[in-house]
Amino acid sequence: MSPASYRTAPPRVGVPSLYELPASNANRLPDLAGGRPGLPHQGPAGRNLTGMTEVVIYTDGACSGNPGPGGWGVVLQCQDKEKEMYGGDPRTTNNRMELMAAIQALEALQRPAKVSLYTDSTYLLNGITKWIQGWQRNGWLTSAKKPVKNDDLWRRLVAAMDRHEVTWLWVKGHAGDPGNERADALARRGIEEAVSVAQAR
Repeated sequence: MSPASYRTAPPRVGVPSLYELPASNANRLPDLAGGRPGLPHQGPAGRNLTGMTEVVIYTDGACSGNPGPGGWGVVLQCQDKEKEMYGGDPRTTNNRMELMAAIQALEALQRPAKVSLYTDSTYLLNGITKWIQGWQRNGWLTSAKKPVKNDDLWRRLVAAMDRHEVTWLWVKGHAGDPGNERADALARRGIEEAVSVAQAR
């Protein structure tokens, strides 16, 4: 993705920032738990018996046309802090944006974390919880011996999950869930940016 396709949303008024993104390292977050990098967080809040920081993530992808300009959105929550991210692609599909949202969220966590990740995409949820092991076992071929679609992003998602303990959870889209609605709005913002990039070419 080009730098223009990735943004962190402005902090919401009254909500502390979870972390600031260095301009030179846009999709890496310095310290998940709020302390200095490399040092454990001292307080008990947001921790579990394994010592891993607990993070709640809402992701969403959207596309105007399929294929067409698309966007992804992420809301990360840790203790009483949160961060919003979004991005877009001038020509993509809805499924790729759903995958990209999850990838960007997990890649943003620089330290191992216990993650609860909410998605409204059954494609993403079923793929990562039901189909992925068979694909890997078959050399990234489906049961019909055809190449897995979007295997580049599925591989990247598997790598992004590697250090974390991720629980995948489904939430009904457009049903009033605050985290899902915010992620959807961010994905729509990503589409707007992708359209602008396409028009500028």
